[in-house]
Amino acid sequence: MLAKISQRFNLFLNHRRRFGFQFMIAKLFLGLPAALFVSSTLVAESTKPKMKAVVVHEYGGPEVLKYEDAPRPEPKEDEILVRVIAAGVNPVDGMIRAGMFAKNSKNAFPMVPGYDIAGIVEETGAKIDKYKTGDAVYAYIGLNKGGGYAEYAVATDKEVSPKPESLSFEEAAAVPLVAETAWQALFDVAKLSAGQTVLIHGGSGGVGTFAIQIAKARGAKVIATASTANQDLLKQLGADVTIDYTKQKFEDIAKDVDVVMDTIGEDTLARSYGVVKKGGFIVSLVARPDRAELEKHGIRGAPMPAARSCSKSRKRRSDQENRYL
Repeated sequence: MLAKISQRFNLFLNHRRRFGFQFMIAKLFLGLPAALFVSSTLVAESTKPKMKAVVVHEYGGPEVLKYEDAPRPEPKEDEILVRVIAAGVNPVDGMIRAGMFAKNSKNAFPMVPGYDIAGIVEETGAKIDKYKTGDAVYAYIGLNKGGGYAEYAVATDKEVSPKPESLSFEEAAAVPLVAETAWQALFDVAKLSAGQTVLIHGGSGGVGTFAIQIAKARGAKVIATASTANQDLLKQLGADVTIDYTKQKFEDIAKDVDVVMDTIGEDTLARSYGVVKKGGFIVSLVARPDRAELEKHGIRGAPMPAARSCSKSRKRRSDQENRYL
């Protein structure tokens, strides 16, 4: 397991280095009656290639996911059509499906979720010269587009990387979003640097396993929390100090850390303010750090972009959250 996680980590670093880590109906058309144009358009639509996909027609719980026929996407000149062999499923998928980001979303119904994919290049746009039909690839499509829960999906060349032979399609599809999230949280938001100490809550989770390795690779000291069963995994990933949250209070062990990466929220986040040194930083993937607590402790903090919307939604959906996530 560790070997596979390390391979995925190296893949992510390589990808980061490489990339800097419908139809409308007119009333008239060329003098033809509107009815004739509509009829021709509908015929054209019906002859477009179809595929099977998991489609969402309204926001809600898992019951709104429908397995049905959908139009197969056609790649633009700067896109790649991928025959999907495996698609990753992440907590944010459920949040999007439930409508937690509806206010700022560009997605329109019907919507095909899915943002991490791995598969085979089926077709390439005119401007694509890095990939050819038959290439094995993996990609993070992006939350504003999606389309991964389907037989085919499109992605730009900057969203795609070659899939190494050492990873299966299922393993490769589990990499993009969690790895990118870990990088963004630690370096783009919290500005973690070599020689600093970071406390990573949920070190054995998808984001946490990458965060530990990335932080260590950048020269940071890592303290990580997990349950009893995952203590050995934390050590194998490179954590300098491991904490069993079922038996220990992390605040009794972690002192004056430079950065806290919170993937838990609620009580864990509330207890984290006191372990950060003055001038330090808390970044949360699931909630908005409390401004009063930050000021009280002389520290800074911010949520990841998705967490901002999630925090607002939690207030409205607290009684539905378990169902939707």
